[in-house]
Amino acid sequence: MLTHIIVMNLLVPGVLLSVPRRWIRETWRYWPYATVAQLVLLWGWHSPPVLDAAMGSLALMAAMHISLALAAAGFWAAIIDMPATGRWRSIFALLVTGKLFCLLGVLLVFAPRTLYGDMPAHGDGAAMLSPLADQQLAGLIMVVACPLTYVLAGIWIAARWFLALEEQGRMNA
Repeated sequence: MLTHIIVMNLLVPGVLLSVPRRWIRETWRYWPYATVAQLVLLWGWHSPPVLDAAMGSLALMAAMHISLALAAAGFWAAIIDMPATGRWRSIFALLVTGKLFCLLGVLLVFAPRTLYGDMPAHGDGAAMLSPLADQQLAGLIMVVACPLTYVLAGIWIAARWFLALEEQGRMNA
């Protein structure tokens, strides 16, 4: 889970913010598809039968990581490339995505049993986590990290939007 969060919410946006803007130009037009693709892949890969299969197959695990990273790249490219007149779209996409990431995390935290069949225990000696505790920790990491990423991005976009509106108001006065 930590790998997903680092790649999807830190690494991918960081890389996209550092590349020339022309590399992602016009991706904003696909923001609805990018948002849906990211959510479908996230929830699809985390459905119990699919994640159980991925845990047992190196090829499926690689496909999961690659597809989630590519979906995150499409999503964040669209968010970063959004023109000033469409900033509400970015905020909407961030809100929806953050809420559904958070919902998945909450389901993992509050599930009364493990949702995934053969999850190995993690840790060493006395610090070993049971599969249920590991699942709950993964969900807690999602509940804290994912919405924080999306909320911070939304605040940054809203601040830029309000500053642009203020500047436009000064120019019109």
